Amino acid sequence: MRIMISADMEGVTGVTWTDDVVPGTEQWQRFRRLFTDDVNATITGLIDGGASGVLVNEAHSAQRNLLLEELDPRAAMLTGRHKPLSMMQGIDSGVEGVVFLGYHAGAGCDGVLSHTYLENQITGVWLDGEPASEGYLNAALSAEYGVPVLMVTGDDRTCEDARGYAPDAQLVSVKECVSRYAAVCLPPARTAELLTSAARECTARAGGRAPAPRAHRIEVEFDASHLAQAAAVIPTVEQIDVRKVAFDAPDMTEAMKAFKVVTAIAAGAVQGKYG
Repeated sequence: MRIMISADMEGVTGVTWTDDVVPGTEQWQRFRRLFTDDVNATITGLIDGGASGVLVNEAHSAQRNLLLEELDPRAAMLTGRHKPLSMMQGIDSGVEGVVFLGYHAGAGCDGVLSHTYLENQITGVWLDGEPASEGYLNAALSAEYGVPVLMVTGDDRTCEDARGYAPDAQLVSVKECVSRYAAVCLPPARTAELLTSAARECTARAGGRAPAPRAHRIEVEFDASHLAQAAAVIPTVEQIDVRKVAFDAPDMTEAMKAFKVVTAIAAGAVQGKYG
């Protein structure tokens, strides 16, 4: 039984503001270790629960944040950028369950460091008409491969969001949102216990489900009109409002690949302080 961990950073123990997760800062160096500790605590629980192997997919920013030299040796780590399935690379490798670790609320929602792919420029994302966080999008992709979401960790708003897209998953709140840049945080010793315990229990739900591929529509709203205009030059992407684009895809794999292109084009169109 192999389990995958999709490991983001904004929702890990103690993280509350920009410097905690931006590569190169002193705070980032500090929180890389806490990030790795959260992952290791989860690996321990998964192995204790019967997992024969764990694949950790680095999913934050440049995807080179975890400390490999401190990673539990019973796991393997997929690190680095430009993966076809990005945060969910490895979901098609025969894993029997996935953990969303260190996740966060979506763009336009309340939550610690809430966003969807782009830190500021996206103000909302909808999948088939429903508001979609990164967790919501990734859960839809996971379902396409018949892989259940076993566990979701992050702040309390992340867990509330996960109840909608993964109602049977174990939920671990490592902090309580006060604002986008403040939270009541549990210390690492306590979050490690919570993560290990939940990971141990969640393995009981592991096992392949019937794949569920189907067509999807994604809508993306930006904070400025020129970003929508830039994204609309992509074939199949239509500008449907002043700051909003939409596209259709035959399945979630293609939808997420197109979404990656839309966010990359929009990010490249940002101009200094005016965005």
